[in-house]
Amino acid sequence: MSHKHEQLVRAIFREPPSGNIHWREVESLLHHLGATVVSLSGARVRVKLNGIEGILHRPHHSNVLDRQGLRHVREFLAHARVTPSQYDARSASATPS
Repeated sequence: MSHKHEQLVRAIFREPPSGNIHWREVESLLHHLGATVVSLSGARVRVKLNGIEGILHRPHHSNVLDRQGLRHVREFLAHARVTPSQYDARSASATPS
C-alpha cells in the first residue's frame, strides 16, 4: 500500500474523527484496495471489498465527509478487515529480523 493510502486509513480511524477527509480520497483508497464501486441512485454507492458488500453515501453539499459519513466508511473498512493495526502487523512481519 502506498504511504498516501496508509495515512488515509490511519486518518479514517483516528480519534477524534478528522473533519478533512475528502470523498475522492476515500474512493481512490477503495479502488487501490481492489474494491468494486458501483454508483446507485442519488449519492449512494455499492462497495464490495474482501467479500464484504456495503452501501456508502457520497457527501451531498460538500466533497468532505461529515462525521456520520466517516463513521460509515470506518465501519465498512473494519468489516472488510482494513484497519491501521493490520498495516502495523504487515510492516512488522515484512521487516527482516
